[in-house]
Amino acid sequence: MNYAKLAFTDTVKSLQENNGSRRSYERAEKHQVVDGLDANEIAFISDQDHFFMASFGENGYPYIQHRGGPPGFLKVIDPKTLAFVDFTGNRQYITVGNTQTNPNVALIMVSYPQRTRLKVYAKIRVVELEDDPALFEQIDPADYPHRPERMMVLDVQAFDWNCPQHITPRYTVEDIEAAFAPQKEYIAQLEAEILELKTQLKKGDLP
Repeated sequence: MNYAKLAFTDTVKSLQENNGSRRSYERAEKHQVVDGLDANEIAFISDQDHFFMASFGENGYPYIQHRGGPPGFLKVIDPKTLAFVDFTGNRQYITVGNTQTNPNVALIMVSYPQRTRLKVYAKIRVVELEDDPALFEQIDPADYPHRPERMMVLDVQAFDWNCPQHITPRYTVEDIEAAFAPQKEYIAQLEAEILELKTQLKKGDLP
């Protein structure tokens, strides 16, 4: 599952050679062959609440779609297989249509707080809900408000991590609330103590 074998075409290698980076990438390629996702990738994917996926239309143009849901809605079935429920959206069906003529897709997942990116090459299969009820039960985010239309199964072909350059850290409301929770608790404690002191002062209980 060497990402470079798919990403580094002859044209790409030629550009690397002309720009002085081919030798370092060539050395790295020899040590980056892995057989499936490991614990690090699985943990990262299981924590994501969105990703971007590119598919290719019959006209040769790529189409990039944002997919979102609750954290972990993209399920790791095994080290070589991912799956998610396709929610009802705007009903354009561009991605679904593209995959009927070209199963090759590319995913990129970004953790903005960690400034980390994971890239995945995969072949996608559309599975109807009634065709695999067991899979649907396994991957459906039942507590999340949605209307399922079908399932998407991704056979992972390769993956790679990107460098953190130019990723601006961004945080969700939940991240911010968690970060400020101790401070809010401390402020609430101080306010309670102040209120108690004011009460004692009115009663003349303070020395």
